[in-house]
Amino acid sequence: MNLASYKPKKEFSQKHLLRLSDYSPDEILQVLSLALKLKEKFRRGIRPQLLKGKILAMIFAKSSTRTRVSFESGIYQLGGIAQFLSAADIQLGRGETISDTAKTLSRMVDGIMIRTFRQSDIEDLAKYGSVPVINGLSDLLHPCQALADMLTYYEHTGGFSGKLAYVGDGNNVANSLLVICSKLGIDISAACPEGYEPDGGVLALAREAARLSGSNITITRDPREAVEGANAVYTDVWASMGQEAEAAEKRKRLAGYQVTPKLMALCAKGAIFMHCLPAHRGEEVAPEVIDGPQSVVFDEAENRLHAQKAVMALLMKDR
Repeated sequence: MNLASYKPKKEFSQKHLLRLSDYSPDEILQVLSLALKLKEKFRRGIRPQLLKGKILAMIFAKSSTRTRVSFESGIYQLGGIAQFLSAADIQLGRGETISDTAKTLSRMVDGIMIRTFRQSDIEDLAKYGSVPVINGLSDLLHPCQALADMLTYYEHTGGFSGKLAYVGDGNNVANSLLVICSKLGIDISAACPEGYEPDGGVLALAREAARLSGSNITITRDPREAVEGANAVYTDVWASMGQEAEAAEKRKRLAGYQVTPKLMALCAKGAIFMHCLPAHRGEEVAPEVIDGPQSVVFDEAENRLHAQKAVMALLMKDR
């Protein structure tokens, strides 16, 4: 597949990015195709003013480096501006309802990005507001990261085939990878210890998508089984933001799930290592892997910028 010349099957009709399971494979490919085009223009110093005069409200209940910088830089490069709203700075953090916040912001801005804990808060913003809402992260899902990951996977493997292996905690990143890989026809295996598997509801949606695309999903306890013949190996921190109380127990339970050079040796020739960052070297990944030649983690980080520009452009351009 040539992603740069991808021809959509239908007009893009999504109003929000809440869950990738809401998107058809065609709509996901539309986002990725535009992201690749915007990245190529970015490299040539071209900044298409697709969102000139548009305003994005960015609500952060959870802090972030890559999410804030990529969204803020991205909308600026497209001609718009972003407003940073921390939970401590807005009335949502002082007891105002989601519905009141959604209705108020909808009269003042052209889109809302929220990075928070509960997936239901994101969906309520979309339910009660009248502008596009983008899921910047919830405890359940991380769709923007998964889009950047697939752009990176495409660039390094040449398409949307083969196998991606996820090793570690079956968290929000793992959930979104299961959905997007199965939508695009990429085989995906996840090795997680008992009690740390991906969300059952998300897994059911991914299995249905895999049935339609022909991809295979494997959930296992064995990292070696998961990475056998994989074209990419992915991991994430063992204790995410808000899980500090669980960190010691997670380190104990996940100790056998570190991505090491020996594990990478079981992959297909030319396999890449992926991580959404920030990373804890010596925990979920050995330093020689994340800092070695197979690592593409900073390509992923940059691709957050381009994938999110595409999402914003498609959702906000014509509203």
